[in-house]
Amino acid sequence: MFDHIADAIKVPDFVRLGPNLYVARFETMKVYSTLVAVERLLAAGVVRRGDTLLDSSSGIYAYALALACHKFDMQCHIIASKTVDKTLMVQLQLLGANVEQVPPSATLKMDQSLRVARIQEIRAANPHVHWMQQYHDDIHYAGYEPIASDIERLLGTDGLTIVGGVGSGCSTGGLARALRCTDNAVELVGVQPFGSVTFGCAHIEDPGIIIAGIGTGIPFRNVQHALYDQIHWVGFDYGLAGAVALLRRHAIFAGLSSGCCYLAAAREAQLRPERNVLFIAPDTGHRYVDAVFAQHADALELHTLAPVHVDSHEQLVLPWSVMAWNRRTATETFN
Repeated sequence: MFDHIADAIKVPDFVRLGPNLYVARFETMKVYSTLVAVERLLAAGVVRRGDTLLDSSSGIYAYALALACHKFDMQCHIIASKTVDKTLMVQLQLLGANVEQVPPSATLKMDQSLRVARIQEIRAANPHVHWMQQYHDDIHYAGYEPIASDIERLLGTDGLTIVGGVGSGCSTGGLARALRCTDNAVELVGVQPFGSVTFGCAHIEDPGIIIAGIGTGIPFRNVQHALYDQIHWVGFDYGLAGAVALLRRHAIFAGLSSGCCYLAAAREAQLRPERNVLFIAPDTGHRYVDAVFAQHADALELHTLAPVHVDSHEQLVLPWSVMAWNRRTATETFN
């Protein structure tokens, strides 16, 4: 019996999709890490019950923070992306969150820059508000350690590859870091949208920027580049194809970034049958019904899609590129 719904929904469902392909499917992925982060802040006396927690979000984190604030009797203030739809907005408001949504922007960078600028305005006006900094604070890594333990128990670590969206780096990075405490050979494949600056793709914009949750138009300080073995950049149309195929083939209704990760993971599992490949599906598909699933008749067939393998950022090209990252640091790559 759980005392709060956040504790009930934080744990993913692990599903086998093929001989060596698995998914960790979350209702909303960041609940686990957000609960741990808030618990640690309370224990350390950094915040107290009743304080206001502030952050920016494109969707998943907003819900996680609102749930954590509801559980711990705290105030929640969210600066939301345009990708936060009416269904989520109503839930956030009923959970007691104060939600501000920035105006629609033409690019990922503009959307995130507007959100960060608004956060700075709020902090200047009220210095007692605590900014959670999901994009910059390493405290968010710790919440993925219990999930890594579950993965190790179910699949072991020998010949294991994790595939997931990069985003702030804490989810995939947190899993890899914890799993490598047992086996440093665990591989990590990161998925990014075109236009994300994190791994050097700011020069290519994808019209379908609603894959905002796995990429960024501004630098995120808590991405640890040296954790990643391989990076896939996936465009909107291919992500849509992946999400539709995931529902058709396996009855898993998950979001657009899950479609991107399924695309990359399914290929990885096919090319390397000796390894177990687990990908992260961070949320359900409800907020993508109109923009993605209603377009299912036009979805490309997954077996016809293949990435372009590149060795440099100058070679990156829509709609799908892949690069061996080989655990390089950002300093080694961009300086």
